[in-house]
Amino acid sequence: MAHKIDNRPSWDEYFMEMAELTSHRSTCLRRQVGAVIVKDKHIIATGYNGAPRGVAHCDEVGCLREQLNVPSGERHELCRALHAEQNAIIQAATLGQSIEDSTIYVTNQPCSICAKMIINAGIKRIVVSEGYPDELAVKILDEAGLKIVMLEK
Repeated sequence: MAHKIDNRPSWDEYFMEMAELTSHRSTCLRRQVGAVIVKDKHIIATGYNGAPRGVAHCDEVGCLREQLNVPSGERHELCRALHAEQNAIIQAATLGQSIEDSTIYVTNQPCSICAKMIINAGIKRIVVSEGYPDELAVKILDEAGLKIVMLEK
């Protein structure tokens, strides 16, 4: 009897591929980020970095952070866009979906603002495929008992 070789991606790889696909919707000129919130192996919400509803996107009006020479990982408030994690959490709230005890897959490590939102949203696991220059985020997540899982490509 022939044995089937399982070439399917792991659950983490599968959902990270979804986050990477979601990142293609981003309108950010600097970094395209995607996020997928998963609970019990079901997608609850997705998000990508981009301007709020009804507000012009950076790919239409230019990047404020570039204009002000703001380094990556600093002064997050100087941006017209929301981060992918923020949009995913907001989408879940808008749809009335609990994300308590869920996993968030993000193409980049969360910043400190997103880290605080992830903690208070009750997300219990963070899986990323790339880092991000925000040591405060790592410190805050560690203090809250959340570890960042780096998924190898």
